[in-house]
Amino acid sequence: MEQMLLVRCAPDYAAQIASYRQECLDTGSRMDGCGPLRRMEDPMDWVRWCQSWDTDGALPTDMDWVRTTQFLYIRASDNKMVGTIQVRHTLNQMLAAYGGHIGYSVRPSERRKGYAARMLREVLPFCRQLGLSRVLITCTPDNEASRRVILSAGGVYESTVFEADRNRELERYWIDLTPQTKKREKPGEKSEKSD
Repeated sequence: MEQMLLVRCAPDYAAQIASYRQECLDTGSRMDGCGPLRRMEDPMDWVRWCQSWDTDGALPTDMDWVRTTQFLYIRASDNKMVGTIQVRHTLNQMLAAYGGHIGYSVRPSERRKGYAARMLREVLPFCRQLGLSRVLITCTPDNEASRRVILSAGGVYESTVFEADRNRELERYWIDLTPQTKKREKPGEKSEKSD
């Protein structure tokens, strides 16, 4: 399996960020989990934005923002940015209803290679480090690929809600991050495993 790196957004990846953004724009692809990248032509503006939300500094008080960590998913063999995933440390009212803790996307030319599923699984330990016991992820009902990614990471469907601002429905899934204890056999019980 090829080596992948889940790294925080940093200036070293400015050229890759610009290339990723341009490919998404050229293909008309959504950039979920990228914050304002779509409207930022200079990749360094986005890097600074990401770093400012990921520090202990003050968040803007005029809006209900939450601390956010932006990760890039980098293929080690060619240093190519194949995806991006954003973790929101807490949920405000909007995120609790629609956005969830995690948003992600994969470069259009790198889709259908399993990167989204790997990226999501690899970011879950970070979510545990934040003290989260479960995370909320949403997707539109027609996004079968994203649904499969969420389910592969242990997502459990909760409900479908209507987001009026964007005139769309969203399916809500929760991923439990608490350690799963193995069922212990009672004395004298036989294991179902064969020797």
